[in-house]
This record gives sequence, C-alpha cells and structure tokens, in this order.
Amino acid sequence: MKPADLAPDESAAWHALTGDETCAALATSLDGLGQDEATRRLDRFGHNELPPAARTHPVLRFLAQFNNALIYFLLSAAVAAIALGHIIDGAVIVVVVLINAVVGFIQEGKAERALDAIRDMIAPHAVVVRGGERHTLDTRLIVPGDIVVVEAGDKVPADIRLLRARGLSADEAILTGESVPAEKTERSVPPDAALGDRAPILHSGTLITTGQGTGVAIATGPRTEIGRISGMIGAVQSLTTPLLGQINAFGTRFTWFAIATAALLFAFATLARDYAPLDALMVVVALAVGVVPEGLPAVITITLALGVRRMAARNAVVRRLPAVETLGATSVICSDKTGTLTRNEMTVRHLVTSASVTAVSGSGYAPEGELADPQGAAPVPDVDRDMLVHAGLLCNDARLVQSGDQWAVLGDPMEGALVAAAAKTGLHPETQRALWNRLDEIPFDAQHRFMATLHDDPQGGRRIFVKGAPERVLAMCADQAAGGTTRPLDPGYWQECIDACASGGERVLGFASMAVGTDTERLDFAMVEGGLTFLGLAGFIDPPRDEAIAAVAECRSAGIAIKMITGDHQGTAAAIARQLAIADDPRVMEGAALDGMPDEELRRVVENISVFARATPEHKLRIVDALQANGHIVAMTGDGVNDAPAVKQADVGVAMGRKGTEAAKEAAQMVLLDDNFASIVAAVHEGRTVYDNIRKVIGWTLPSNGGEVLCVILAIILGLTLPMTAVQILWINMILTVTLGLVLAFEPAEPDVMRRPPRPRDAPILSRFLLWRIGFVSFLFMLGAFGIFEYAQRRGYAIEGARTMVVNTLVVMEIFYLFNVRYLHRTSFSLIGAMGTPAVLGAITVVVAAQLLFTYAPFMHDLFDSAPVAFVDGLVILLVGVATMTILEIEKILTRRLNL
Repeated sequence: MKPADLAPDESAAWHALTGDETCAALATSLDGLGQDEATRRLDRFGHNELPPAARTHPVLRFLAQFNNALIYFLLSAAVAAIALGHIIDGAVIVVVVLINAVVGFIQEGKAERALDAIRDMIAPHAVVVRGGERHTLDTRLIVPGDIVVVEAGDKVPADIRLLRARGLSADEAILTGESVPAEKTERSVPPDAALGDRAPILHSGTLITTGQGTGVAIATGPRTEIGRISGMIGAVQSLTTPLLGQINAFGTRFTWFAIATAALLFAFATLARDYAPLDALMVVVALAVGVVPEGLPAVITITLALGVRRMAARNAVVRRLPAVETLGATSVICSDKTGTLTRNEMTVRHLVTSASVTAVSGSGYAPEGELADPQGAAPVPDVDRDMLVHAGLLCNDARLVQSGDQWAVLGDPMEGALVAAAAKTGLHPETQRALWNRLDEIPFDAQHRFMATLHDDPQGGRRIFVKGAPERVLAMCADQAAGGTTRPLDPGYWQECIDACASGGERVLGFASMAVGTDTERLDFAMVEGGLTFLGLAGFIDPPRDEAIAAVAECRSAGIAIKMITGDHQGTAAAIARQLAIADDPRVMEGAALDGMPDEELRRVVENISVFARATPEHKLRIVDALQANGHIVAMTGDGVNDAPAVKQADVGVAMGRKGTEAAKEAAQMVLLDDNFASIVAAVHEGRTVYDNIRKVIGWTLPSNGGEVLCVILAIILGLTLPMTAVQILWINMILTVTLGLVLAFEPAEPDVMRRPPRPRDAPILSRFLLWRIGFVSFLFMLGAFGIFEYAQRRGYAIEGARTMVVNTLVVMEIFYLFNVRYLHRTSFSLIGAMGTPAVLGAITVVVAAQLLFTYAPFMHDLFDSAPVAFVDGLVILLVGVATMTILEIEKILTRRLNL
C-alpha cells in the first residue's frame, strides 16, 4: 500500500496489525518523518483539527422563528387591526410574536455549540519525533505517520497505534463509558475487537493516566474516532418536539379554517345581509380577533419557562424550552451506566480469603463503611483478611483527597478503592505506609500483569506484597494463607470465588505476600516467581447510586421503560441492571450483535432488551432511532463524547453536569447539575405538570374565544343585532389574556400526575375530551351571551347597557370556567378547588377591578360604548356564572364515565 494512496479512515483495522506492519503501511519508522514529507502529508490530510460546523446566518435563523402558520395569521390580524385604527391591539399582537421569536432565537443559538465543544477536546501540543529528534509541536501539525510520545497526564493528540508501551493506561470513559482506565500494550488484537478492547490504540482526546508510550499517528482530525463521532453529531437532525409539531399542525389547520370562515362571513354579510363593505370588514376583524388565540403562544412560552425555573430548583437545567414538555411525554429513558446510574467511583465490595467472605459497605472513595459477613452480621476475625487489606494499601500508589464533602482519588481508581477499604477497617493509610516503609517496587505493567513492593515489616524482617490479575498471582504462589499458617494452594476453590465475583459484575484482583530477610534490598522478577503465599481476592464494582434505584422504580410505576446502554462489559452491566431492577428479568445483548442487524429486526429487539453492553456510538444512535421508529418518545442520558450523537438524536438529550463532557452538555437539551438520575424523574414530573397546564390553557382559551365567535356568526346569519361590538371583543380578549389566560401556567401538579402512563407520540393535543369541551363550552357561552342580551332588553336597557351586561356575563362565565378547568382529572368542587392559588385570586381581583371600570367609569363609556348596570342585574350575572360551573362539573363527571 502506498502512503500517498492511504486515507487513514479507509484502512484496515490498525489494532490487528503489528507495529512493524503499521509503520510499513504508513511509510515511517521510529526516527519519524522528515520535515519535507510531513509538509506533504499536511497538505494531503489537512490540519489535525475538527472542521467547524456549518452555521446558519443569525438573520436567517431569526426570520425562521416566524415560519409558522399561526404566526402568519396573527400578523395578518395585527395588520388589519392597525389599518382599521386599532393600533394598540395590533401592537400587542406584534409584541407577542416578537417575544416568541427572540426566545426561540436565543435557545437555538446555545444549541449550536455542540461541535465546538468536541473541537476543544484535542490537545494543544504534543511531543513528536521527526528526523530522529524530539520536537514539541502544535497538534494541528501532526500528520499520519508521525511518531508521537505520550506519558501520564497527557491528552492524546491523535489516534495512535502503539509501538512501545510501559505501564501505560488511558482513561477512555468519554468514548467507551468504562469506569476504570484501559490497559494499553503494543500487542495486536483481533480485527473484530470492540472499541474498549483495542489495547494497542490510543484515541484522540483521551487521557493518559499512567506509564509511557510511543506510537505512530494513524488518523488525524475528522478521521479520528472522536472526529467520526463529531461527524455523527453534525449529521443528526434536531427533532421537532411533539408539542411543537402538534401546535404547528394545529396552527396550520386553524389558520385555513379561520380564513375560510372569515371570507364566507364577509361574503354572506355583504351579499345576503346588505352590510356595507367597511362594516362587514369590521365584523370580520372582530371575528378574527375573537377566533385567533393571540395570547396562546406567549402563555405556552411562559408555561414552559415556569417549568424551566421549577426544574432548575431541582438541579435540572433546561437549555431548550420545548424539552420541558417533551420530558412529560417520555416513554423510554436510555441511560448510560457509568457516572449516570452508577457513581463512576470504584468500590471494594468483597474481600475473600480461604476462611471467609467479607462484604464491605459504603460506596465511592469516602472512607465511610464497615465490614460484615454477606448476611450482614459482624465479621469473624480473620488474620488473612487483615494481611490482605495491608497488601492492598501498601502495594499501591494511590492517595485519597477530600474537597468539602467530596472524596477523590489521585491515581488508579481501583487502587483508590483499596485505600478506602483499608480506612474502613480502621487503618490510617499514611500512618501504615510510614510504618511499612517501602524500599523497592516492580511497577504494574500490562505485560506481566502484577505490581510488587518491598517493605520493612514493623514486626521484624521485610515483606513483599503483590497484587494483580488473580490468575497471574495464583500462578506465582506456592501455597495459600490459612489462619496465620499456610497450606497447599487450592486453585479450584479460588476459581469458584473468582467466577462468583465476576457473575456479580465485579472486577477481581488477587493478593499475595512473602516474608524475606533484612538483607533483601531490591526486587526482581525471579524473587516473586513461584514462592509467594496467596492471601485472597478483592472484588470491585462501580456501585449504583442509591437514589437511582428509587428513581428507576418510580419511572417504572409511571410506565416509563429504562434501557441501559453502556460501553462496559456484559457481566458488569447485567449485574448493575439487576441491582437497579430496571426490569423484572433484565435481558442483555452485546452491541456487536447489532452489527448487520436489519432495522426492522432491531425495532423488534429493542422492545425486549433492557441492557446493551459494549455499545459503540453507532449502536447507541441506532437504538434511539429504533425506539423512536416504534413511536416512543426517548430521553437519552450520557456524559461522554461517545454519548453525544445519541443524546442529540433523542427527543430529550440529558447530560451530566459534573462529570459530563462539554460535548455531551452542548448536544443535550437538559443538563443535570448533580449528575443524579433521580433528577430526571423530578424533571419528568415537572414535564407532565407543564403539559397538563398547557392543555388547561388551551382548554380554557379556545372555548372562551369560541363563544365570542359563535355570537358574531349567529347574529349575522340570523340578522340579529350584534350582542358585542368589535372593540368590546378586543377588550375581553385583552383583559383576560394577560390575567386569567396566564394564571393556569402557575398551576401545581395534580396528585396522579406520575401514576398515568406516558401519552403516545401521536396523541393529538386536542383530545376527544378537549374537542368536545371546546364545542360544548362555546355553545354554552353563546347561550349565556344571547340569554343575557335578551334579558337586558326586556329589562329596558338601551343597546349600550345590554352589550355591557353581555361583556360582563362572558367575563364572569370565563372566571367560573377557569375554576372548572384547573382540574382536568377530578372535580373542582372541593375546598382546595374553591380556594384557588395566589395567582388565580390575584388575577380575578384584577379582572373584577377592570370590569368595574369598564361598567361604571365614564371615560370607559366613551372608549367602549359601555353603560352602568344595576346591582340586582349584577347578581343575575353572578348566578349565570355559578350555573355555568355547575353544568360543567356535571359534564366533567359524565365525560369521565364515558371515557372521553
């Protein structure tokens, strides 16, 4: 293969090639490239950076906020109102539209930074060998074939195939989701090895935790693994949320219906009822103003914004307003395991010796917990366990540090867990390390798979401690500890113990020791091969969060399925799934099984599988796609770069705020400040409340407007006097939209909000109940208006007084209807229902004061052609309101029984 023909992203599996084969394929050597060749390759492959994402011009992005049928009709009504001299009313409509556009523009601008966050993850400088000499280069200048040197603390600057590795490990959680650093060697692995098992490959953007290594750059810029994920994010199209889709569809249908109705009414008024064209136009404008819920977009925005504020108080920051409502419709939560459902902190769970199995309580690196037998009783004394704990503490380079109430590890996470376990047994780590002075060590290396240390023994003499892969340490032992003495090694017993720990999803380390004389000054491999005494095993796990267990249970009770999608091993993932009880019998599938699986089959599989292990970013994206194709509304949680494409694809992407990468946060619609899965459940609760409140807003607004429209239409068709003028209709809409129309956004959750199943993705926003309610209440309002108009005329009121009574009647009916609509799922005839909320009572106070001005203030008589109403007739109007609520409560009971 000629290097000029080689595009790294088109190559075979680099991890399956030897180091020599890789160098040959890239026409390079350990001396690196010459400067001229490096320049040629830079011209061919481009800079080692991710390309900036295409951006929509801000002006076009702002104008796109107006691309909505309902907005078009609102603006048309505003123009008509201004043309007819109703400047204030037209201006109010324009302001509402502009507020919605500005909010949408700001939120979309924030969402465009996902790709920039990934671009910032590439290291700024790196050590590169060129022409046989080391140079510190800007990572943008690295090209395929460059020899790159890395050591602990470095961020990997490109995808690298290792040629030499010494004690090397890398934190690849951002790509694989694994809790512990991955061991890296130069040895080849099979071509079909999963991403987390590609030991000879270092990936751009990951972090070197221990050791040193030298390798050849095999991919740069967009051809790297992180670049490939960046491309996946860019290819994912942002979805319209269910609510916005429904509102847009409703707006389109509603607009054409309103235009057609207005045109027909104008034609009928001028041709059949001999209205003058200007008078007919005023009637049509009155109809338009009455029928168009001009305050609805603003009230929905405010309802969502209030939900955002409530969620923020519960540690969930929403970056896009519509995500609030979508959360309430979520039917499946796809969750990463590491750091989301679990703590992302290794913990010693079991200590196993020849005499006992001891459980260790507590989680994370906090030195808080105790020992017990597996049934919870006090542990039996075990000198072998005491020596094992010492071995774990002393054959160890990690330290624990405390910041506030948080504990963290400096060093390897599993070593940190051993330090915490020693502290739980009552040992003071630094004191013990001072007593057992370390004289020499053999560092851990993936080739020999163990670490050994030599110490002064406080009891006299010196002692070697060894820890490592259990099968490797067992092979180095001649016997096993047995209560302070030794007996022949029992490999079968230890293998059963290893299998038992592994079946529980635990990672296992073995420990051994050997007493030596004071003349031993240095360690070598020959000293530790074959003569050790095996002490026992330690089982480690990244434990599930306690609050996550309760949150999963609440999700299941709310009809929300949980899917764990992780890059971790199948056994570990299955064990965590069982502990979390994400399903009655969690079924597990490895991501490799999805490769080549047709989409139709995947859609069937995802319904029954609870855990997807060893999943790549492509697998996660396909799983989310399949669930959405099945009609689910999907929330996807994650913290790594590997989660970002699926997080962006999901209906609601949820990122972790503390341990999450910026890429995941920028791709998400919501960020959890406390990295707590339980906060998602709280957010779902708020989302369902928000959706209920939006339905209440719609259920109150449309019938209110419908009653006004029916009055106008019926008057024209029957040739009757209009019971209200156009300006009086404008007054009703103006005074109620900014008061009663807004208070429903502040409604608290109804008691059964988390006991209902999620609504289907295709559930219409206007349900059968709401459609019936809109028609029934509109008709009821029309009867009330004409009934009071007829009553007023019989009482001898002039046309101005009769119309004033109609306006007051409609306002009173809408006040009582507000109390009825506050509870969609239960009766409003209760003490709590009658008392209302502070927002409701405040709004009613404002409306009553405004209506008193409308009715009795002389300057309002001049503006709106209103007139005073007698006190006794005011009581009649109140009785109409009480009758309206009584009828609607009876109707609510009947519709519930009929399952409307």
